Amino acid sequence: MPQSVGRIPRIQTSIRILTNYPSKPMSSSQHTDTKSQVISTFHDHPTFSCSNCSAVIALQDELISKAFSGRDGRGYLIHSAVNMKMGKKEDRALLTGVHTVADVFCLGCNERLGWYYLKASDQSQKYKEGKYLLEREKLIKDNAWKLDD
Repeated sequence: MPQSVGRIPRIQTSIRILTNYPSKPMSSSQHTDTKSQVISTFHDHPTFSCSNCSAVIALQDELISKAFSGRDGRGYLIHSAVNMKMGKKEDRALLTGVHTVADVFCLGCNERLGWYYLKASDQSQKYKEGKYLLEREKLIKDNAWKLDD
């Protein structure tokens, strides 16, 4: 399978494993004690992090579009993410039609960051399936710039 320019295959593989949809809805214990599960990754790469606890959520290279709307304002469509857990799936009427989605929460602080698209009913919206909508206001953009000494 060919890789897109700017993607890091070894990291992308680990992302796919970490974002599998859970077979059961989250229990109350999963909502409270997950900070110890947060992984550190993507060192020296531009990332998006949780604005509440600074847990790394996604590589900036995974960004598909900035032209999306979330519940609380603008949102980013992202290929993949880490350090997240999913709530139960539900059918939700969005601006582009009914989609089956699951809210996604930060592993570090349980903040709702957006949702995961499981299924789109309209054929023109199928490209969203398997992707994340993350709310812009709930993310920190870290460019990982280095200053020369």
